[in-house]
Amino acid sequence: MTLFDPTLLLCSFGFFSSLRPFEPFITAFLLGPDKNLTETQVVNEIFPVWTYSYLALLFPVFLATDYLRYKPLLVLQAGSLLVTYVLLWKARGLLATQLLEFTFGLATASEVAYYSYIYSVVEPARYKRVTGLCRGATLLGSAAGSLMGQLLFSVAQVPLLHLAFITLASAAVAFITAWFLPMPKRSLFFHTSPSTAALSSSSPSEQMKESKEAMIPRSPEAREGGSRLLGVLTMLFEDFVQCYKCRPLLAWSVWWALSTCGYFQIINYIQALWEDIHPSGKLTIYNGYVETLATLLGVVAALLVGYLPVSWSTWGELALSVLSCLMAVCVFVMDTLRNIWVCYGCYILFRAVYMLLITMATFQIAASLSMQRYALVFGVNTFGALLLQTLLTLVVVDSAGLGLDIHTQVRRCRPGVVQVASEDICDTDVPFSSAVPRLRRLLYRHRGGLSHRLALRRGIQADLQEGGAIFGSAGVELFS
Repeated sequence: MTLFDPTLLLCSFGFFSSLRPFEPFITAFLLGPDKNLTETQVVNEIFPVWTYSYLALLFPVFLATDYLRYKPLLVLQAGSLLVTYVLLWKARGLLATQLLEFTFGLATASEVAYYSYIYSVVEPARYKRVTGLCRGATLLGSAAGSLMGQLLFSVAQVPLLHLAFITLASAAVAFITAWFLPMPKRSLFFHTSPSTAALSSSSPSEQMKESKEAMIPRSPEAREGGSRLLGVLTMLFEDFVQCYKCRPLLAWSVWWALSTCGYFQIINYIQALWEDIHPSGKLTIYNGYVETLATLLGVVAALLVGYLPVSWSTWGELALSVLSCLMAVCVFVMDTLRNIWVCYGCYILFRAVYMLLITMATFQIAASLSMQRYALVFGVNTFGALLLQTLLTLVVVDSAGLGLDIHTQVRRCRPGVVQVASEDICDTDVPFSSAVPRLRRLLYRHRGGLSHRLALRRGIQADLQEGGAIFGSAGVELFS
């Protein structure tokens, strides 16, 4: 293997693009003195932008990746990461931070090029080996980055901003590496060759595949751009219909979309939950160690699927049901017990179980599909997961929807919530008349039942009576 071997270069790209020591601490950084954003801004207005941009860019980037033959999108991915961390360093205010999330969404959407590139420059006989190498490089980079970040933060007392600089340097190395990758001469859909056509003919219906392959030009010059695009889209649609007629594949794909939606939601907002339970400004946090352990156990869990002597076609559905319930229990326990060590443990278990199940689902789906159809099904399932996550984010998280906080269902039923809210208001120098609308919103935005609203009302009344000498008759306005 030479220095400029495509596999070595791509693994180096994957390692350095995933080496992000800063990532386990991004929520603490945004809420800290460097950015001084509020929890509501971060959770309800900034983080949702990543979901929306990822969804909007996924399909155009998917087509552009194949049409431009991967390498330009790898450069774009690394360039987007560079812009993201430069903005993280320089950006001030809500709009600039939202732009940062958009560029990170572009980088995430472009990751499809990384996992597709290698199939266009190596022979089919090496697919299994290079797939393991490329995925292992990203997982190793992620684990190494998390561990490095935690050690620098906890042991060396390095400021969080300096971790962002290290991550920026790692993205710069990935950006430079991408330029040395050779430009592929073929791709899965737009630029096919006899070898890829032969690979595609391994699908369940050979005749159908051959007729569809005939629609795709064998070289970039074979058709006009518009006609070529129409041919690809037609083939994709017909393959989509053919694939999802299979009931087992449809069932696994539905689980894939639902579970990945929940997984994205958890990993996006878990740091906000940790920050709420265990504030980084007052206590030592261990997010980096947790992310490292979660990544490594996820790798072990994924490997177990391939090595355990279990017939997943027989026991897969039972394992899917039981372990999916275990994931749900982990999420429930994290929010209910509000203990940081319990949260860390449940998060590690959640990620390990998800990696095991998603690997199992991948094997079950890919067993009877060609490379082209697998790419299509993977893309559709990911798009479905993002669509569900977008709806969930828009309704539950986004400030334009309900704008619920990270602990909303538990926190708003706690008797102490009104006392905390009124104490926060009393600490300010504004007159109570201007604080009344805030208390009214707290009361009427509560989504609990009548008994919970009455409990809130009684709590507010008790606070008003206790502070009557300060509030005077202004408190009556709340209930008018």
